[in-house]
Amino acid sequence: MATSVAVSSPVFISTDTLNSILTHQALINHFQSSLLKVSVSIQSPIRQSYAVSPSSSLLLMPSWSSSPSFPYIGVKLVTHFPQNSAINLPGVQATYELFSSTNGKPLASMDATELTLYRTSCVSGLASKYLARPDSQVLVMVGAGAMAPHLIRAHLSAIPSLRKVVIWNRTVEKAKKLAKKLQESDVGVKGVSFESNGCLEEIVGIGDIVSCATNSEEALVRGEKLKAGAHLDLVGSFKHSMKECDDEAIRRGRVFVDNEAAMEEAGELVGAFERGVIKKDEIEGSLVELAAGDKVGRTNSEEITVFKSVGSAVVDILTAQLVYETYTRISE
Repeated sequence: MATSVAVSSPVFISTDTLNSILTHQALINHFQSSLLKVSVSIQSPIRQSYAVSPSSSLLLMPSWSSSPSFPYIGVKLVTHFPQNSAINLPGVQATYELFSSTNGKPLASMDATELTLYRTSCVSGLASKYLARPDSQVLVMVGAGAMAPHLIRAHLSAIPSLRKVVIWNRTVEKAKKLAKKLQESDVGVKGVSFESNGCLEEIVGIGDIVSCATNSEEALVRGEKLKAGAHLDLVGSFKHSMKECDDEAIRRGRVFVDNEAAMEEAGELVGAFERGVIKKDEIEGSLVELAAGDKVGRTNSEEITVFKSVGSAVVDILTAQLVYETYTRISE
């Protein structure tokens, strides 16, 4: 008589549940403690991108590890529809599938639209711990889309000295609305003021940290406007046609990346390489190298630092791991 084996069904982790599990501080800490340890055991092919239309795309981001200490396979399926802002939908939407790498069993499906917002912002938050001045006071947020409040919360978590957040957006009303919403909400940090400003050139110069999350195909941040000691965080671009800062910002800064794909995908860097503004071997290092202590982040209070991220399947699977393991623990 055959012995039956109980097989539990994969769980679905909703947006609300994911938001109740994750905090920016917890995820930044998880990246800081785990990124170095697991990155060597995770296989992560270059992201596959397919044009669905001239303006929209489908991206596939797989990763896996056969290490007993990290027994997971994960795939993120992402759509990028930048025109969605006109119909009040996120421009980036995604789902994440997590499997066991021990037996291939499906473990969980989760909302990766929100997961992406958390992991992207927390990558920037972790980078700012190494690259921003620890006494930074003013954060300038360029863009007021779905990523902006997450980046703001991640930077506030990473740099406790921040006291003012100034938001700019092409549509001034969106910046005003976000500033008002954050001012009235509990973002976990007391004594922080939120405001909007319609003149980007005016506020870039006051930013100790300037964080950008836009779909811009023209430079928004002019390097000559950055103050001494500023940290520039570039999140938006992932295609050659996209860029959020000019060559002068790259020329003035010590440039770091989240991973090597940034040097192949990000418009700011690819264009700067082509124009001879900077060479690939002049990129200072990656986030893993910073976390490992193999590369030195900020060395003084006057230098300008630049961090360019394009995302990776490694941080996706680390985020999914934290969500899944926390979910299963609290559900027991």
